[in-house]
Amino acid sequence: MFKNLTKEERAWVLYDVGNSAFTMLACSLIPIWFKSLAIGTNPGQITSDQATAYYSIAIAVVTVIVALLGPILGAIADHKDTKKIFFTTAVALGVIGCIINGFATSWVAFIVIYILAKIFYQASLTFYDSMLNDVTTEERMDQVSSYGYAWGYIGSCIPFTVALIAYVLGPDMLGKIPGNLSKIIGFTVTGVWWFLVTLPLIKNYKQVNYVEAEKHAIGKAFAQIGRTLKKIALEDKKVLFFLIAFFLYIDGVGTIIDNCINIGTDLGLNTVGQVIFLLATQVVAWIGSLVFASLSKKYDTVPLILVCIVGYFCVCLYALTLSTIWHFGILAFGVGCFQGSIQSLSRSYFSKIIPPENSGEYFGIYDIFAKGASFLGSAVIAWVKLAGGTINIAVASLAVFFALGFIFLKISDKQPMKNRG
Repeated sequence: MFKNLTKEERAWVLYDVGNSAFTMLACSLIPIWFKSLAIGTNPGQITSDQATAYYSIAIAVVTVIVALLGPILGAIADHKDTKKIFFTTAVALGVIGCIINGFATSWVAFIVIYILAKIFYQASLTFYDSMLNDVTTEERMDQVSSYGYAWGYIGSCIPFTVALIAYVLGPDMLGKIPGNLSKIIGFTVTGVWWFLVTLPLIKNYKQVNYVEAEKHAIGKAFAQIGRTLKKIALEDKKVLFFLIAFFLYIDGVGTIIDNCINIGTDLGLNTVGQVIFLLATQVVAWIGSLVFASLSKKYDTVPLILVCIVGYFCVCLYALTLSTIWHFGILAFGVGCFQGSIQSLSRSYFSKIIPPENSGEYFGIYDIFAKGASFLGSAVIAWVKLAGGTINIAVASLAVFFALGFIFLKISDKQPMKNRG
């Protein structure tokens, strides 16, 4: 597949390969390591339900911070020759935080460092997504965006396999510090992989679409965002209804990704079995993303996103039946079929309906809806768990967001396209 890409497109896709390694660790081993530090009867330790709730709250904190910062950073990064600087800085700080996270010895330090690392990781994605307008053409956006997620899924398996082997064999083969040394290895391998695979994009990226830099950039960025939000609300109904739809359906996607291991552990399922199923899911997601990339050449983007929404709706309802590791495997398979496609197609579709020279600002706004939704989903999980409900009910309740997202995306699709540029 890489041979069909230009040098710039290939470098852009490779960043998905790099950052997906951190995503894979975050949705699998990181919650396990956090709970191994947090749960117990010693002073300062907490119960399993409290750990699940606190982890969800931590994710919510990250999403709120990034949602607030995203539009400002994006608007400033739209200025000539600044996007690469912001992107490189976010990646560097995220990688450093990732590596340091492995050395945390208390659950409080662990979750604080993880929050910081994830903030920079999420910030890098805001800049990265907005680069799509610079590295490819509108006709190729669906395909290139899908390739990013596809190769990100399969590429993330390489460092994750190292981390998983260290986790499974650590206590017996790597010394008498159960979990600690394997945790250091897992975070370090992931951070180094993330950094190395990012280098081609840092080297080859050139900001093609931009606005001219002005004095008092931060103050003017706030004013510009206000004008843009007013314009979207009053004039560009296509973007407005898409963002509402995106807010609703991406809620379930982000929440399931962030809490997939918590789902299994709260049901008392075998931890290693869960992680192995999630590793297999990466392969399913790789295939699914490539399938939708191929379909995007023949079909419009919106119908393909609607198919993904229906798929996730069914996955949420299926969560009500979860009780065994095989049920978990079927759930993971269902998620893998649509996970990359719904995100990649949403990203490319949004790129098509916004002004390319303001892509950083618009993707900052896009992230408000994305991260705001994730905040809501994580809050739902925490509320249900603290109220004594089951994880099955918490996940099933997310089906409502997919149903509403389907409706608003249909409404958006019927709105006229505003002129780009």
